[in-house]
Amino acid sequence: MEATGEEELVREADHLAACNGPINELLNVGQEGNIQDQMEDFLSPQSEYNEEEEERKYYRRKRLGVIKNVLAASVGAMILYSVYMGLLQMQLILHYDTTYREVKYSNLGLEDIDHKMLMGINVTPIIGLLYTPILIRFLGTKWMMFLASGIYALFVSTNYWERYYTLVPSAVAIGVAIVPFWASLGNYITRMAQQYYEYVNYKEEHVQEQKKLPKGACHNYIIVFQSIFHIIFHLSFVFAEFPMILVLNGYLREKDHILWNVKHCGATVSGIIPGINTTVLTNLPSSMLLIKVESVLMGFAFLTMIIFLVLCGAAYRPTEEIDLRSIGWGTIFQLPFKHLRDYRLRLLCPFFIYSGFETLFAVTGFSLSYGVCVLGLKKLWLLVFVYGLSCSVFSSLSLSLLRIPRWTCLVGGAVVHFILLVVLLVLSPSPSNTLDKSSVYLVPLLVISVLWGLGTALNKTGVSTLLGMLYAEEKERLDFVFTIYHWWQAIAIFVVYLWSRLPMRAKLSILLATLLLACYCYWVMERRLAMDVRPRLPRIPRPRHKVKGYRYLEEDNSDESDSERSEDNVRDDEEEREEDEERVVEEMEAEGREEEGQDTQSLGGDSPKARQRGARGHQGGERGEKQADGGDSRQMTRIHERKGVRL
Repeated sequence: MEATGEEELVREADHLAACNGPINELLNVGQEGNIQDQMEDFLSPQSEYNEEEEERKYYRRKRLGVIKNVLAASVGAMILYSVYMGLLQMQLILHYDTTYREVKYSNLGLEDIDHKMLMGINVTPIIGLLYTPILIRFLGTKWMMFLASGIYALFVSTNYWERYYTLVPSAVAIGVAIVPFWASLGNYITRMAQQYYEYVNYKEEHVQEQKKLPKGACHNYIIVFQSIFHIIFHLSFVFAEFPMILVLNGYLREKDHILWNVKHCGATVSGIIPGINTTVLTNLPSSMLLIKVESVLMGFAFLTMIIFLVLCGAAYRPTEEIDLRSIGWGTIFQLPFKHLRDYRLRLLCPFFIYSGFETLFAVTGFSLSYGVCVLGLKKLWLLVFVYGLSCSVFSSLSLSLLRIPRWTCLVGGAVVHFILLVVLLVLSPSPSNTLDKSSVYLVPLLVISVLWGLGTALNKTGVSTLLGMLYAEEKERLDFVFTIYHWWQAIAIFVVYLWSRLPMRAKLSILLATLLLACYCYWVMERRLAMDVRPRLPRIPRPRHKVKGYRYLEEDNSDESDSERSEDNVRDDEEEREEDEERVVEEMEAEGREEEGQDTQSLGGDSPKARQRGARGHQGGERGEKQADGGDSRQMTRIHERKGVRL
């Protein structure tokens, strides 16, 4: 009975399966059809998707990112130097007061510490040409700016504990970071202009293949971005006076006390202000107030670091960064010196030097020997404030280079400064201890500050824009070019530091002579460019990637300059080619060491260099064959000497 029950259950299951089979097959067929339709809908091009429109939106976001990078770098540099100059000004005034030094620091020797601190800031940048390109190539442009902002923040933090072992090392660190910071900024702004051009013309063939840009293609973007940077940065002179206005000005004595023993001002003085009183404070500011001010400045310094880190994008693509670093540290070290063979940089060196002279003279020589000497220390902020505001406003005049020749910016600034230098040579206002006499000189001195700011704006923006335009197509040279520019500026600042005790007329004469020489050299440079004299540019070798397993999609992935090469450069090319061939031979030898029974003739005959010379000898006849055989023998000798085998 149990067996018959099981048989009945089996027969019922078979019957149900036979009945439901066609239904299940129909369901499976329907499901397969639905899945296939869904896959076709998913893989087929969407009717609503427009590839050109999406590409256009992508590159529009890229262009907005470039503008964001320029604004972030400009605002970051402006905040950083506002903090640095404002703190340094307040620190030097406090440390100058005898009462402040004796009461708060007793026999610490604060005046000597200030002297060594200024020496560290002004003297250390002289060696900046030796390490700046290496730091920029190793760290990258963005990270170099971030590191330099951290060093400035370190200087601000040392003012919480003013001692020799805190102030002097931090001042030396700032001197080390000045040239790399400014070279990175100049490189960054110019590179952003190149990127903006690439994102605007992304459909062009030379942009898609990452070839060298056409001559003059991105000049307009360089002019605009350099103008934006200098408009924003020159506001640092304005914001640097806020600690003076809001805090320190209320503790300063009136000018009749400060200038009691001052007999001469202007062009007739020697030094800064001979005879100025050594007590300039009515009472000492509380330590808690100074700590609060320094804390606010420290917060802004950290804000600058965050701006450089978060808001500033990379200046180069990752592959370009690898190319920049892979040419060898020795080559990177030599290239700044080799670039000085370029007549354009040599002839612009006087303008680089004058650019450093005139800025430091405006905030030290003119503001103190003409402004403070006549108006008193309480008016110092007004002169610097007006100068910075004038620089910022008139930096927008460089936008006129979009329509007028590029020489008008530099020459216009030089003409303004030439007139002002002649006026200052004859201007010797007498120190006034009455309000009526000081108000007479206030307006002329403010007018001179405004006009000097006009000349500074045209000079600074003109030089940076000119360098960007001259080397716009040579993006692998930008760090070397801007390093040379700011290194000469650092030399000029060091000279200004040395001449602090010279007579004012001697200083003005040096400025005037440098300005005239700079104009003449610039005229010679423009004349040579008009005659199409090709500059002598050092060849930047191709990057060598020694990491095994890493290969580029393109054989030649570095930007090579097409400038005319000298005989020395051609010889360098041949030596580099021979080194590459020898390296290939060594790799082939390393692979064949495990193979036994390989004689010396097969080693020499299978080398690429031997095959190349053999082909060359076949075309040249018997003489070529002898040369190829001689080359094979020399090559074999070198190979076996490395292997320790004696023929």
